[in-house]
Amino acid sequence: MLINQKNYLEIVKQLEGKNVTLVAVSKTKPVEAIKELYSLGHRDFGENYVQELVDKQGQLPNDIRWHFIGHLQTNKVKYIAPFVHLIHGIDSYKLLKEVNKQAKKINRVIDVLLQVHIAEEETKFGLNEKELAEIVSTESEALQQLKNVSVCGLMGMASFSANKEKIRSEFKYLKSLFDKYTQPQTPNAKLQTLSMGMSGDYALAIEEGSNMVRIGSLIFGERAHN
Repeated sequence: MLINQKNYLEIVKQLEGKNVTLVAVSKTKPVEAIKELYSLGHRDFGENYVQELVDKQGQLPNDIRWHFIGHLQTNKVKYIAPFVHLIHGIDSYKLLKEVNKQAKKINRVIDVLLQVHIAEEETKFGLNEKELAEIVSTESEALQQLKNVSVCGLMGMASFSANKEKIRSEFKYLKSLFDKYTQPQTPNAKLQTLSMGMSGDYALAIEEGSNMVRIGSLIFGERAHN
């Protein structure tokens, strides 16, 4: 067995009735492990690397909903545009425009989440509050010309810290931004998804309003490091 079925079933039980989507983060894990989880009925899988996602998508059933959760480079968008279910890490207007461009070429509307920088670490990507407002506020015209993307929520990663109150405050901050912009302002910005929480902090994230969690190591074990 390549997955921790006991952990998976416990997480699913915890999420019952909470309207929270579990994205199983399968980065660096073999196709066989994904198949194992798929056989239990799971359909939402998250990948960090474009090439790995493209390779896996070609080998696995078409009804899998692929989430791209890593840092996406503009020159790689075209490879995942035909099939990606949700792009979590839109961290610039430039990237948003590129997703729109590639989606338009293939006559698709691609769902995306705007990534907000909520952690102290500089290494984490994301928009600041001002940049977020420039894209989604009522006064902004930035989104109106992008007909082939649908901004359906926000995503954030809390600090890597043992301090639960610090993590909680970062999640609260992201939830406050989500609430501020929840009312649909334009046809392609209807915020419904708040993606926050990973293996170590998903319970806290759900307490603070997350409705999508990204869990890898608890289900697949620690990932292999090259």
